[in-house]
This record gives sequence, C-alpha cells and structure tokens, in this order.
Amino acid sequence: MSWDILVQDLPEVTTVADIPDGFQPSPLGARSELISKILTVCPQADFSDPSWGLIVGPDWSIEVNIGKEEPCMGFALHVRGADVAVSAVTAILEQLQLRAIDCQTSEFFTEGIESKSSFHDWQAYRNRVIGGHNSEPL
Repeated sequence: MSWDILVQDLPEVTTVADIPDGFQPSPLGARSELISKILTVCPQADFSDPSWGLIVGPDWSIEVNIGKEEPCMGFALHVRGADVAVSAVTAILEQLQLRAIDCQTSEFFTEGIESKSSFHDWQAYRNRVIGGHNSEPL
C-alpha cells in the first residue's frame, strides 16, 4: 500500500476540477532525461530497470513507475515510510518543473503543510487497513 502521486504535464490552473475537458498533456520527454534529472536530487535512486525505479532512504522509499513509453507521457510515485519522503517528492517535482496530482486528495500536490497533511491522512488510513500497525515494510 502506498501514497500515490501522479506526474504529468498539467495546466496552470488552481484545482484539478479546473482542468479543461479534453485537455491533452504534452510528453514529458525521454525517460533517460527524466531519470537523469531525478538522479540529480536523489542520487541513491536505482534505475537498473528504467521503467521502475526505486529510491530508498533510511526509513522511507519511493517507487518510480515511469513505464516503457517513449516519450514518457507521465509517471507515478509510490511513496512509503516517514515524512521525509514528502520532501523527496517535492524535490523531484521542482527539479523536473512539473506538477502532480495527489491521489489521496484528488488535488494538485502542493509543497508544505498540505502535502504532509495528506501523507499523514494516508498513513492513518493505511494503519486502519492493516490492523493498527504503525509501520509497513519499505
């Protein structure tokens, strides 16, 4: 179970509901270019499988489901573990200069208190689902 963030070329609108009907995102670019930029902020990332990367910290992890499509149209970040993972997501999005949708809220991922609150809500949900355990394997 993970906190999921969907990354695409999203329009500069205030809410997801404001995305125009029929909007078609532009390609993000070559997977190799995206991976290179992610490695700039997360040099420990393992992209030995370029379609499915893994970033591991001391008590958190992010799976990067980037797929095999060229050019890449979008990808997902599957986040687990401690709060510091939220900062890693922020750093990745800033490096790529992209927006994302937080699947927990169905709204745009935003840096700061909103994203950490969403992550905490997801953690509480996860803990209820798995029977009150306060951690899961990374």
